[in-house]
Amino acid sequence: MKAVFVGSSSLTVTTTRLLLKRGHEVVIVEQDKARIESLADELACGFVQGDGSKPAILRETDPDHTDFLFCLTDNDQTNIIAGMVGHSLGFARVVTKIEDPEFEHICLELGLKDMIRPALTIGRYLADMLEGQDLLELTAMIKDEARVVSFVAQAPDAGPVSALQLPEDSRVICLYRKEKFMLADETTELKEDDEVVVLTHRRNLADLQARWAMPETTPGEAGVHP
Repeated sequence: MKAVFVGSSSLTVTTTRLLLKRGHEVVIVEQDKARIESLADELACGFVQGDGSKPAILRETDPDHTDFLFCLTDNDQTNIIAGMVGHSLGFARVVTKIEDPEFEHICLELGLKDMIRPALTIGRYLADMLEGQDLLELTAMIKDEARVVSFVAQAPDAGPVSALQLPEDSRVICLYRKEKFMLADETTELKEDDEVVVLTHRRNLADLQARWAMPETTPGEAGVHP
């Protein structure tokens, strides 16, 4: 498989090392020539010098033959723009890193359904570890054809959960209102901007994602885009 990284952050370098060891092709887009020269001595991958949020630069990486575009610079706005450009150029899958939680809903509304918030993911993992919780146990519970997806409620979604008319084998299991966790059932009243977590059968994913352009979340991290 082939992956393109926008930005040569420590996360990019660490992931690139792992991918190269596993035999995958990697291209890193970086503006700083000196940084490229430094990394070229240790990473046997391709490099493109330039601004990864510019269409002309990303075209040089051959979007039609790339499996993943990872936007991992240290600037949220740059990552979001690069992600949108990547979508427009036809990259098969675009993953956007953000740090500021205010950008999370914006990413969802822009169709950037795959996003990561490293600090939040690691922080929650460490907090759970301190309390003796094992996220892998919850991950193991999501088996067979079960999947977890989430979406941000819009004005038309406001009202009881039952009014959503979800497909068969789908249930709203919880929601996050102003980042606070709430269990949900059919009588729960949704409000605009609630992040709603749905447990569903795999066959429903395409319909649900088309309806809300929503991401599939990682089991054990429902409501969080790691």
